[in-house]
Amino acid sequence: VNYKQIPVNKPKVPVHSYSKDGAMRIENVSDPVYAPNSKGGPAADPSLNPEVATWPASGDFVRAAYTLRRDDDDFRQAGDLVRKVMDDAQRDRLVSNVVGHLKKGVSAPVLERAFDYWRKIDADVGERIAKAFQ
Repeated sequence: VNYKQIPVNKPKVPVHSYSKDGAMRIENVSDPVYAPNSKGGPAADPSLNPEVATWPASGDFVRAAYTLRRDDDDFRQAGDLVRKVMDDAQRDRLVSNVVGHLKKGVSAPVLERAFDYWRKIDADVGERIAKAFQ
């Protein structure tokens, strides 16, 4: 992943990608990788390379949007962990840890999304996390 950072391989102009960490790490970068990107970083632009923007395919394909089912839920498993597995002391530590990390310079728009995600996982834990910022 990081072979382009080795001086002999390094491009002469800046290259912005999501390649980060791993073997052959030369530069120590503290920037987090966000996807979807909320920091204005690189984004794919298929118009720059139309010949590689798509790939050839053959056979039968379903060309339709995914149909959500009742049991499709990104938050149920995490909510069960918080409500059914963790005890009060563990939930307290979870809230403390999440708040501690979010207070390390997370921007307001990202904070609001984090609060929303935690409320979807567990309303009480989400409110406790949000109240720590009031």
